[in-house]
Amino acid sequence: MPACHRLGHHGPAPPAPLPADLFDRPDCAGGLVPFRVGDKWTGVVLRCLEEGPRRFSELRVPLHWITPKVLTETLRAMERDGFLTRTAYDENPPRVEYELTALGRSLIDPLNATCAWSRAHLSELTEAREQYTAR
Repeated sequence: MPACHRLGHHGPAPPAPLPADLFDRPDCAGGLVPFRVGDKWTGVVLRCLEEGPRRFSELRVPLHWITPKVLTETLRAMERDGFLTRTAYDENPPRVEYELTALGRSLIDPLNATCAWSRAHLSELTEAREQYTAR
């Protein structure tokens, strides 16, 4: 019997684990995309939640460079803005999942567009930043 059925969870299968190198690609790394939704980390959290609900520990895998405190603050801000829901399950040990709302999910297409724009203009972005730093 699958683990989800043993635990009484009959919903869709959980999404595949998030890879630790999810944001190592230069085409849409957080630092190269000149667009921002919410705070500095909202876009990468949106991307992590795109395939379905995640636990905090799952989010920490690809977002290992974000401190737990800052990730918690980002998740709270996203919940406040209506981008995600936080569901706490009455289990031992406690389990909390974060999932995109319809409003949060509506940001995926614009996020994809900004990533495509960044890929198309990556060399120009890099050159402009190098010239700025050299001044």
